[in-house]
Amino acid sequence: MDNIFDRKGETAWCPGCGNFGIRNIVLNALAELGLKREEVVYVSGIGQAAKAPQYYNVSYFNGLHGRSLPPAAGIKSANPGLNVILESGDGDMYGEGGNHFIHAIRRNPNITVIVHNNMVYGLTKGQASPTSRLGFTTPIQVNGVSETPINPLALAISLDASFVARGTAGEPELTKEIIKKAIQHKGFALVDVFQACVSFNKLNTHKWFKEHTYKLEDNYDPKDKVTAFKRALEEDPMPLGIFYVNENKPVFEDNLAAYKSSREPLYKRTTDMTKIAELLEAKK
Repeated sequence: MDNIFDRKGETAWCPGCGNFGIRNIVLNALAELGLKREEVVYVSGIGQAAKAPQYYNVSYFNGLHGRSLPPAAGIKSANPGLNVILESGDGDMYGEGGNHFIHAIRRNPNITVIVHNNMVYGLTKGQASPTSRLGFTTPIQVNGVSETPINPLALAISLDASFVARGTAGEPELTKEIIKKAIQHKGFALVDVFQACVSFNKLNTHKWFKEHTYKLEDNYDPKDKVTAFKRALEEDPMPLGIFYVNENKPVFEDNLAAYKSSREPLYKRTTDMTKIAELLEAKK
């Protein structure tokens, strides 16, 4: 049976790019969850990974570089019944979008954030990204990266993100199950997904990610924040799986005044123009 979320056609990704693997993983996750097309909205910023929504059969909003989280939260607030999924790269999310990333975690909107982490800027031809490792050489960083890379999982856990996980394009079954649980989670769900950029990152290859990662133990408890933070700090090898889950953190849209008296989505409501006129008159 055809996957209703599979948009047939060409892509602009390089042959061998890890984006293809992530796309297949996401397609399988959406199909297995039994979601309907009208129940899903995608959001992204700018970058090779941020092209992903264009290659799914979904409604989507493709925004500015690093500015994908605010419209995602807005879409969810206007219609809480939607499954809002954001898919972008490590540069777009942790670099240009870093400040939005921090404050979205604080607000805890009920959205799923899938980050393609290839440790390089692929769209703009190979500059170091916020997650590039020390010593990584590029046409710009000719002497190697000297800045400490961002650890997005440790950062998210320290801010009490309500769902924090890591997958990899090289472990499709594991990553699919993680993404399914992230979509089902109520709150801000971060899934950082390792992938190779075959054109501009010759260090962190498919083979490298395979050799430098391992799966969290089956009996690992994701509710222990301190342990989750410690595991997120592990660098070589790096764990894969669901690190942290906080099911008790208040959700952003649930606390909006608009939904205190009614759960009807904003887009379905009518506006009482007399009240607006009264408000404008009172401000004169």
